[in-house]
Amino acid sequence: MTAATTSAAPRIREAGDSALLLELSAAIDPDINARAIAIAAAVRREAVPGVRDVVSAYRSVAVFFDPLIADARSIAAVFHRAGDEPVHVERREAVEIEVAYGGEAGPDLDEVARSAGCTPQQVIERHTAHSYRVFMLGFLPGFAYMGPVDDSIAAPRRATPRLRVPAGSVGIAGRQTGIYPCESPGGWQIIGRTAAAVFDPARTPPALFSPGDYVRFVRAQSTNASGTSPIGLVQGNSDASPRGFAPQATARSITVLRPGLLTTIQDEGRWGHQHEGVSVSGPMDIVAHRMANALVGNPRSAATLEMTILGPQLRLEQSTVLAVTGADMEPTSDGAALPNYAPVLCRAGSVISCGQRRTGARAYLAFDGGIDVPPVLGSRSTHLLSGLGGMNGAALRAGDRVPLGVPAGPRHRPVNWTHPGTGGARLRVLPGPQEEYFSPDALDVLQHTRFTISPQSDRMGYRLSAARPLNAPAGDMISDVTFAGGIQVPPSGQPILLMADRQTTGGYPQIATVISADLPAAGQLAPGDWVEFEVCTLAQARAALVEEEGKLLAFS
Repeated sequence: MTAATTSAAPRIREAGDSALLLELSAAIDPDINARAIAIAAAVRREAVPGVRDVVSAYRSVAVFFDPLIADARSIAAVFHRAGDEPVHVERREAVEIEVAYGGEAGPDLDEVARSAGCTPQQVIERHTAHSYRVFMLGFLPGFAYMGPVDDSIAAPRRATPRLRVPAGSVGIAGRQTGIYPCESPGGWQIIGRTAAAVFDPARTPPALFSPGDYVRFVRAQSTNASGTSPIGLVQGNSDASPRGFAPQATARSITVLRPGLLTTIQDEGRWGHQHEGVSVSGPMDIVAHRMANALVGNPRSAATLEMTILGPQLRLEQSTVLAVTGADMEPTSDGAALPNYAPVLCRAGSVISCGQRRTGARAYLAFDGGIDVPPVLGSRSTHLLSGLGGMNGAALRAGDRVPLGVPAGPRHRPVNWTHPGTGGARLRVLPGPQEEYFSPDALDVLQHTRFTISPQSDRMGYRLSAARPLNAPAGDMISDVTFAGGIQVPPSGQPILLMADRQTTGGYPQIATVISADLPAAGQLAPGDWVEFEVCTLAQARAALVEEEGKLLAFS
């Protein structure tokens, strides 16, 4: 982390067709960060129709919007008005966080001390010597990027990230420090742990910290032989997700006999919380999801089951109207074939089975009345990493009893709809928002390269590989906001296509962003499929989305 002595003029960048990024500076500076926070607050106050999320980062502000309601010009005008407002910087009282340092709680404390040429006690003293500014939230719900850490104890990320970092872990990465709100993979150097509930979806606001806050770490008064504190350390995701939810028998429900490869509950997504580090989630193929709901008479916001590659086996406890869309997984009811893209009334006790995909990668199963699990932060969507939504934040498991809601509307007639293809797709993209990190011919190389989706791909993102990788980005980028469909390029030159469960912030530049109308096609890709990219214009992106929406409205 470095302080900026000068800053370039603010720049407004397109991030696909559904977001704008206002970059205020080329480096980190507390005053610039304060302005970013103030501009984000001003944009929220304007309540522009169609705006979904406003996120401030170290030195930028991102606005996510529905391009069928708002447009880039109206959002840019809001940026200009907000930028003219004076910034009142108010130093807030520091939030104190009690930490147990070293031992089991801080396995990297000794290594940080060796690297700094000091004792573990001196690392603790320097880490607790002053307050840290919260520059932004991201990576995980409630994860605060704080700094600056004393130069003498600044430490690089671990060469090999841990697969499991306990909730409450306090870490250092460079001159940043932060607290892991839930158990997750991570590469920061862990020097201690706290029992503080950094994120609680049942709390208002759910995140303990906000950008602009100050945090002071305080050493726990006493520790046991393992180095942990009697304050009661956070374990697992217990404080990060609504683990009290236990589905019970309801008037209408389904029972999971076999869960399939990955079956999750999804609605239109958890908008409005990206500034707190909460991923949007939602369906990978929003078109198939909306069509499934329309077929059974549900509103578009109702929750469906998203089934990946290999579908589940379910028993209907009451008679239910259902519909299957998206990938063809050869669905059956009591062994008899079910039509795709058609509402079907199935009797109580029917066993619904979905097999291996024949086309596409993700199918959607809607039930009249929708899936009635409790909303978390306004959405029923499952986000696996943070354990939010769905069935206790997890994929379906055998024995789960999933509650259904009350049917609300007339079901739709069957429709002839082309199944998603299998094998690959050519996706249209808009340049940016960080294309200046790449050579002038990088976009041309991107358009003339066929990538293969790696097995190390999931709902967060697709890792892409090619015989000829893209040129590595020029220089390191300060962590910034990420966008659905963003094509991140790490130093290896092998891109990552960001998808529904993407982290809200990231440290790799995004060379281009897949347009909204092509994200459903991307959502139907699977490991081993190919993908190519084609640059288009903003006008073409908007026309494609209007055409897609017209078909959906005519259908529903």
